[in-house]
Amino acid sequence: MASMNDQSAIELLNGEAILHSQLFSFIRPMCLKWAVELGIADIIHNHAKPITFPELMLVLVQVPPTKASLVKRFMRFLAYNGIFAIHESQEEQHETYSLTPASKLLVKGSDHCLTPFVVWATDPVRMNNYHHLGNWVCGEVPTLYETSLGISIREYLDKNPEYMSTFNEGMASDCKLLQLTLKDCSCVFEGLDTIVDVGGGNGTTAKIISELFRKLKFVVFDLPQVVANLSGSNNVSYVAGDMFVSIPQADAVLLKRILHDWTDENCIKILKKCKNSISSRKGKVIIIEAIINEKQEDKVLTETKLSVDIMMMTINGKERTEKEWKELFVAAGFKHYKIFPLHGLRSLIEVYP
Repeated sequence: MASMNDQSAIELLNGEAILHSQLFSFIRPMCLKWAVELGIADIIHNHAKPITFPELMLVLVQVPPTKASLVKRFMRFLAYNGIFAIHESQEEQHETYSLTPASKLLVKGSDHCLTPFVVWATDPVRMNNYHHLGNWVCGEVPTLYETSLGISIREYLDKNPEYMSTFNEGMASDCKLLQLTLKDCSCVFEGLDTIVDVGGGNGTTAKIISELFRKLKFVVFDLPQVVANLSGSNNVSYVAGDMFVSIPQADAVLLKRILHDWTDENCIKILKKCKNSISSRKGKVIIIEAIINEKQEDKVLTETKLSVDIMMMTINGKERTEKEWKELFVAAGFKHYKIFPLHGLRSLIEVYP
């Protein structure tokens, strides 16, 4: 039986392991970026069956043979973290690698490719900001970007077209899994003729939903510089404007991952504008956002949502619990809401006037 001193030492050593886990967790996204840059998922996908390490190295012609052992260690790390799978092969002398559900999302050209999202999330401009967290929290500057770059994220996007493109492509790719989750929510769109997608960007979300529900007419509503050169189709059109001023009239307003960008005060303003644009008879606001529930969710979901909350906090946004969402709806003058949990990180919320 361990003595009190032994137990104290064990606790400290376990604490050291926890700290090290936190300190070196930055390696995970960097290795993921490495895999995307080298197109590892594409190589395995194109091979059409599990690939051996020598076969993988034959395709990775840009990697010198002297660094083959490094690639093998990268693959071991990524496999342990669920990005790839390693199999012991009875037919081959070498173990083989295959795709997992996570790495299937990294295959370029696939319907649900999230590679642009990985590129945006690991961009040095975004990552380097976090070195300034201490100065930001202790200072009077409102956002982390303003602390590290001297301007807000929105100003930085306007002044840096290349980063704007990276950001927009990342956000658009993040919409692609929406089709899988909304198939089970057809009742949400029944009886609607028109929807305004507020902050809809290049219209990826509107196009996905309009493919599922072909009778719907969508208006993608965003800032002039976002929609200026975009062309509409039969059931998707583009309108420029400012959601803090007014929102076009429609049966419903869609807010997909918009409100988490903003403070409670600004969210209430946006929701009030939404309320003014929909009819009281069949109108509603459709919100697609995360709902934090630490007590009932698994660790990975909660950890991810809380991590995103820190990210949103740096631009004065936040992820919210159901209680916090309800408080916003009441403050904006809405009477009822209904939550449809979606598989994965997000939920769909219907809000009624």
